[in-house]
Amino acid sequence: MSLYRRSFLAAMPALALMPKARAEDARLTPRTLGNPKAPVTVNEWFSLTCTHCAHFEMTVFQDVKKNLIDTGKVFYVYHDFPLDQIALLGAMVARSLPVDRYVPFVNSMLSSQDRWAFARDVNPKQQIQQMAALAGISAEQFAKIDADDTFRQALVAQQDADQAKYNIGGTPFFMFNKQPYNQELLTYEAFEAEVKKAGG
Repeated sequence: MSLYRRSFLAAMPALALMPKARAEDARLTPRTLGNPKAPVTVNEWFSLTCTHCAHFEMTVFQDVKKNLIDTGKVFYVYHDFPLDQIALLGAMVARSLPVDRYVPFVNSMLSSQDRWAFARDVNPKQQIQQMAALAGISAEQFAKIDADDTFRQALVAQQDADQAKYNIGGTPFFMFNKQPYNQELLTYEAFEAEVKKAGG
């Protein structure tokens, strides 16, 4: 599990000095998969630069989607919890896409994390821009997203509120219905067991 860090905010403008994001900003609304009436709601807090989150995406999530989400057993809710500036920019880009493109974009970024976030001699910001372009975001739109400090601070404030409410110490962090789970889920079987405990 990647530990929660907030030192990267030191260089950012103070929240109190920034204009407030509009409450109706659709980019801040939940991003979800599945049937809202499913017996179990799973919330996941993740960071696009969290290696444990990427491992979960590549080794567990596809079975979760096929066996639990697509079958109506689980309603899945995504929460961006960026651990650094690059993850924050990636979250801003993902949430600026049409709602139905958010999950595919996030899944793609996590699955290719080793190539864009940590590869030698690679500029992560440029890599995000290239992936954004493939998703339909122009260079001008990308620059506008990157310059949107109101949106940036709103995501950070949302993250801080979640951390304070749920005592999130690292990512990925899950809640199965209202039961928090702060250990790493390394297998589909472990995930399914938590769903069953929650009433699924």
